[in-house]
Amino acid sequence: MLFKDKVAIVTGGSRGIGRSLVLMLAEEGADVAFTYAKSVQEAEALSAQVKQSGRRALALQMDAADFDKAKELIEEVKAGLGRLDLLVNNAGIIKDKALMMMTKEDWLSVIDTNLNGTFNVTRNAIVTFLKQKSGAIVNITSVSGVAGMSRQTNYAASKAGIIGFTKSLAREVAPYNIRVNAVAPGFIETDMLAGLKEEFKEELKKRIPLSRLGRVEDVAGAVKFLLSDAAGFITGQTIIVDGGLFIQ
Repeated sequence: MLFKDKVAIVTGGSRGIGRSLVLMLAEEGADVAFTYAKSVQEAEALSAQVKQSGRRALALQMDAADFDKAKELIEEVKAGLGRLDLLVNNAGIIKDKALMMMTKEDWLSVIDTNLNGTFNVTRNAIVTFLKQKSGAIVNITSVSGVAGMSRQTNYAASKAGIIGFTKSLAREVAPYNIRVNAVAPGFIETDMLAGLKEEFKEELKKRIPLSRLGRVEDVAGAVKFLLSDAAGFITGQTIIVDGGLFIQ
């Protein structure tokens, strides 16, 4: 197992990509703490599934945009699970809208959760990583932050900011044996795509060189690689998981 007896945090871990990350880490031997925003039932079900695999789980309800709650998160994980080795910043929201119709709240809420949330949790975790001179961080960004998407100026800005954050932090903490990378998913079959019409999905598949939408396991596979020792000489990079849609 790649992460035997390590402790990981996944923000936004109760559903979609986050849920697949929690299960992947547990399958690979890690004890996993994850945050969730609303659904207690989903969080409890995921915790039970992790425990069935023989690993410990810690589900914590919190808003990633709250700096003080992020500090409490790190303290609770270390107290409850004993250590911290891996961090995946996955919590994120979308409020897609044409810029001319976008409100200040639409803009700030997306920036606060996606970009500031990544800062909040990483800022509070980095002290532990620096003290122990080890750690691996993966930030979940998006192809929207790489290529830009119409009606997503708030989301694209937040995700592009995460890429810049990743590169800068990677340089800063590399001397302490800490690696920081990012994964940029494309169109992945999650709740975020559930509202799209089937005709649009079929047209989308025609534009994707691999001729299908992504699966959460595709993203989890990239994250697993970047967190593992197999990626021990990789830092500051963004892996795009989009089936080739935005080949550059």
